[in-house]
Amino acid sequence: MHSRLLRHFLAVVDHKGMGAAAAELHISQPALTKSVRQLEDILGVALFERLPTGVVPTRFGEILARRARLMDLEYRHAVAEIQAIKGGTGGMVNVGAGPIWAVRILPPIIAAFRRQQPKVKIKLCTGVIDTLVPALLGGELDVICASLDFPAHPEFVKEQLVDLQHVLIARAEHPLAGRREIPAKNLLNYPWLALVNDYVGASRVSSFFAANELQPPRIGVETTSISAALNLLREDDFILNIPTMMLPYVENFGLRKLAVRGTLWDAPAGIAYRATKSPSPAVSAFCALVRAQFAGARQNQRRIVDNVQS
Repeated sequence: MHSRLLRHFLAVVDHKGMGAAAAELHISQPALTKSVRQLEDILGVALFERLPTGVVPTRFGEILARRARLMDLEYRHAVAEIQAIKGGTGGMVNVGAGPIWAVRILPPIIAAFRRQQPKVKIKLCTGVIDTLVPALLGGELDVICASLDFPAHPEFVKEQLVDLQHVLIARAEHPLAGRREIPAKNLLNYPWLALVNDYVGASRVSSFFAANELQPPRIGVETTSISAALNLLREDDFILNIPTMMLPYVENFGLRKLAVRGTLWDAPAGIAYRATKSPSPAVSAFCALVRAQFAGARQNQRRIVDNVQS
């Protein structure tokens, strides 16, 4: 199958329509329709279902789209490896990151990577486990930096680098702020903020309340932006769960940790990337910098403990 046909096919999948896909590809709509039909003839199946609002992939189309993205990913890795062998450093690394990573952890790592390989482009996409893992499996991301609170998979490698403890925060003027040993039932008197599609986080919060024989809290607002969530916290008596590593950052927003009775939830965190015998040199270099960041932090922590003990 010609790569042109797959490129045309993926454009239709992404744009959910022939017109927008043809415009992006700079070809006529009839030419694009011909490419899709040619691909369907080769495979012997219908790849799209035509609806009044556009087109959506059939089950066969979904399978082909997932594999075609992986083919594109491997091609980009091959190009990056060839460039590295030739002595170049071009290419791109697609990084997916959870909120804490995007805000607190990755900025200095990305800056160091840019100094190391200035010709490599970094594409940073934020999300939650339930959006990042499918994107990694689908080939849209090369590496994800997030909580590793998801099942193992033969197509990717998980590396734990740190344990993240989650806590609850609210504005300094919140009725529960400053109180000690807040019972779980008191947390249900106020609306909560949540990140869109964060089903793992919602499940962990629900487990905390179930352990206290309570129903889960009422979600007042869902957002895709951690910055929007923090600003909303300043305006009303919302409650939000975050990793403790974010506490120094959120204090700049006038937000405070709530002294909740019991542990909310802990989770391992680190990086996950596709399992391959020939990883992209740029992706490998990026992962090495992430590992070095946490190795340095652990060494500093050990030095502090040794100084206190001595």
